Amino acid sequence: MRTLTKLTWVEIKLFIREPMVVVFTLALPIIFLFVMGGVFGNTPNPEVYRGVGAMNYYMPSYYGLVMMAIGTVALPLHLAGYRERGILRRLRASSFSIWTVLGSQLLVSAIIAILGSLLVTVLGLATYSPDLPENIPQLIGAFFLGVACFTSFGFFLGAVLPSTRAAQGIGLILFFVMMILGGAGPPPEVMSNVMGFIGDITPLRYVILTLQNAWLPGPDFDWYTSASLVTAGITVVSALLAARFFRWE
Repeated sequence: MRTLTKLTWVEIKLFIREPMVVVFTLALPIIFLFVMGGVFGNTPNPEVYRGVGAMNYYMPSYYGLVMMAIGTVALPLHLAGYRERGILRRLRASSFSIWTVLGSQLLVSAIIAILGSLLVTVLGLATYSPDLPENIPQLIGAFFLGVACFTSFGFFLGAVLPSTRAAQGIGLILFFVMMILGGAGPPPEVMSNVMGFIGDITPLRYVILTLQNAWLPGPDFDWYTSASLVTAGITVVSALLAARFFRWE
């Protein structure tokens, strides 16, 4: 536990030194929050945004955006860079287990996700006055399920992508495709069938659903067993694949 704590603290300091990672995990969700809020406001619309105001819809969605940035940009780039520079090999030679290395990354991901989501919450509430979450315990459960999902997904990408250039390129493509089609951009109601299908196969869609179902009011927004099960399934499959293909060098 002491080793895990020390390694986690080191990883947090290294995270802060990566400008690109900081921008995607902390700055971009806030930028998108203000852009969407400035365009659509928070007036309820029965035809889109599941019948609620745009900011009520997007507040939990941007929690998912923070998590997705961690899973598609931060973790793959970090792990691929460690492997490319021989850091993973040196960690292994120092008797660090794979679980200590990945456990520290999981803790850092959770801390950054909490920090990014708090920034979205404080700025969103201060600027647009959206409704508060309907079910806070359920929201907390959905939040940590989403963190686990995208952390596992990031471990998988970091395990299979061969270099930092590959991690950066593929990670950015996945980030923007998921952001636009997975529920953090245009609402699914205005998308074409093809766009909707692509959105439905992204992890972000189901993470956002679990978060929205805890935040938004009404019987239609109860905890969706299917969305939470899909999110949990993605978490387990990604973790198993990451463990299977993880390479120290």
